[in-house]
Amino acid sequence: MDMKKFPETLLRGMGQIMLQDNALTGALFLLGILINSWIMFVGALFGVAAGTLAAVLLGYKKKGIECGLYGFNGALVGIALFFFLVPDAAVLLLVVAGAALSSIVMNYMHERKMSPYTFPFVLSAWACLAAASLTGFAAFLPQHAPSVPFDPIAALSTSLGQVMFQQNVFTGLLFLAGLLASSRFAAAYGMIGAIAGTAAALLFGFPAALAGIGIYGYNAVLSGIAFCGRGWKDLPFALCAAVLSTLFVFAIQSTGISVLTSSFVFATWIVLMFRKKFAS
Repeated sequence: MDMKKFPETLLRGMGQIMLQDNALTGALFLLGILINSWIMFVGALFGVAAGTLAAVLLGYKKKGIECGLYGFNGALVGIALFFFLVPDAAVLLLVVAGAALSSIVMNYMHERKMSPYTFPFVLSAWACLAAASLTGFAAFLPQHAPSVPFDPIAALSTSLGQVMFQQNVFTGLLFLAGLLASSRFAAAYGMIGAIAGTAAALLFGFPAALAGIGIYGYNAVLSGIAFCGRGWKDLPFALCAAVLSTLFVFAIQSTGISVLTSSFVFATWIVLMFRKKFAS
């Protein structure tokens, strides 16, 4: 890999969190994280760098590395661990290990023509959080229940922000700007996903306070974006995936497991299988 391209590769990796191979998108995503939490900004940088370097050292395909495919899951691992755990040197090592694991899982799935999306992140983060819980080598940060009244505009913006664990309206707007810098369809589908996911949560009677901070919308954002590649043709599938992802969020939450982006992955896989059967 040409190390002169390394900064651009890292930015592309950040953009790939929302399925965008675009360095400017990644830069806007990083800026959005920074204005909300410099700690998680550091986690994102370490994660995206560790995941990318692991792919280089393991000899994975150059094209996949340079377009950020081995950085975005690592970035999410870094952000998530700095969100759930008290950040220290041990957690930083865990970020590096988790990011490297995500690249290994990514390569395994990619080589088999699967659709990994953020599943390598989910699997790696679950493994890291379980290790921290079982060994006690890292302390968990307290997670406070929201007490803010529901506001639809804030809910949609934070739905975008929560894709990267950012409960901040301005961060969400920067994430939207990042999507627009790459693709108007991606931005439109992301917002449609946020609307569908939030509306579904309210219609099913899920906690409005959680809907108000984007907890039921962020997986739906990703579900929407995943179907934006063919213009408006796949809008019905995007809506189905967004609503299904919201139901999965509630179901997974009830088990006590951290949802992360698992409901996006599961919902999208299911709808993709349905679309394939529908098209045949």
